[in-house]
Amino acid sequence: MSGFFKSSIGRKVAMALSAFFLMFFLLQHFAINLLSVFSADAFNEVSHFMGTNPLIQYALQPVLIFGVVFHFVMGFVLELKNKKAQGVSYARNNGAANSSWMSRNMIWSGVAILAFIILHFIDFWFPEINTKFIEGDWSGMHDGQFRYYHELQEKFVSPVRVGAYVLAFVFLMLHLLHGFTSAFQSMGSTAGRKKVLQNIGKIYSIIIPLGFVIIAIYHHLNHNH
Repeated sequence: MSGFFKSSIGRKVAMALSAFFLMFFLLQHFAINLLSVFSADAFNEVSHFMGTNPLIQYALQPVLIFGVVFHFVMGFVLELKNKKAQGVSYARNNGAANSSWMSRNMIWSGVAILAFIILHFIDFWFPEINTKFIEGDWSGMHDGQFRYYHELQEKFVSPVRVGAYVLAFVFLMLHLLHGFTSAFQSMGSTAGRKKVLQNIGKIYSIIIPLGFVIIAIYHHLNHNH
């Protein structure tokens, strides 16, 4: 296994697998957040289930955190090793993507996304961990109602914070536009399927970040209405 990670191909495959995992999580996260636009009750119920289910809390959540850390650490490792070996970033070594801005700046879009994840953790994950594991409150209730929808809206009151979220999802879109196709290439996708995968990647990479932007703006405009 150590030999696998020492090889250039092995590191790229590992990077691709972690990318697929995170893209699946992102889709699931978007689906849940989208509920908040249509039904506060449905969003509250699903959020409470996700936040109190033992399998999700004690098994899937640690795997997700590991996946996030692994993906970013592996990205920096690939960047450093390829710069050391060839004087160029790993994102520049993807054939047809050589001249694209996205491929040349994957590391910087990744840094921007990492900064956003830290902000997101401060906004939502750390308070949730404090409430459940420090205060011992697993009820999900506040003033006789589920608190999740209210807490979500509270985070989007400030236009500055909404702007930060919008900017972060623009960087995510740029990162995904290159990363989606790159991940399939690392897994050995054939040239014949490249166009199809590029089209799927473009749809995913634009729709999902745009959807998150719409959700943030929606709650900013409809706070306490």
